Parts: sequence; structure tokens; C-alpha cells
Amino acid sequence: MRLLEQAERDGADLAISAATIIEVTHDGVNVPRLTWLLSRIQVEPVTKESARRSAGLLMAAGLHGHKYAIDSMVAELALRLPGPVVVLTSDVDDMTKLCGQRARIIAL
Repeated sequence: MRLLEQAERDGADLAISAATIIEVTHDGVNVPRLTWLLSRIQVEPVTKESARRSAGLLMAAGLHGHKYAIDSMVAELALRLPGPVVVLTSDVDDMTKLCGQRARIIAL
């Protein structure tokens, strides 16, 4: 929540891939809090075109399979947004492989 508040103070645009909603939803998630958060940020859809670009990122990084699918969708979104872009992630290694030097990767 502090990160969101700081980003708003800094005038940063916040966006997530719609696929991230699937990844973060589980029995322990506070659904009203998630709903509130989603109301405050831009949620980008996964389209056929973005899925193809995501697959291309996986191929370029030498990765494949469901383990990396959502990471590739997040990376694809980050790389098509106007820079500078910061990606907050729990998987720095994979996101660095997918984004290279084109986005700043920060561990959560």
C-alpha cells in the first residue's frame, strides 16, 4: 500500500497485466482489498498480439512452459509501456531474463 501511495505522490502511472490478477488470487487474499487496489491502477488485457509477443520473449530468453507464462505476459506489458519502466516482482531472475536492460527490476 505504501508503494502505491508513493507512486501516486510521484505521479507515476501504474499498470498490471490482467494475468497478474489470476496469479495473486488465492484463498488467503483479501478480495475487497484487491478490488480496491485494482480500481486504482490500469489493468491491461492479454490479447492475441500480446500473447504472441510474450511467447517471443520466452523464446528469446530460452524459456518455455507454464512456469514462465505469466512472467512473460508481465514482461511484455512492461516492454510496451513508455519508459522509464520499473517492474516490481518476486522473481527478479526470470524478469531480468525476459526484460533485459529495457526495464528496471526491483525485488518485492
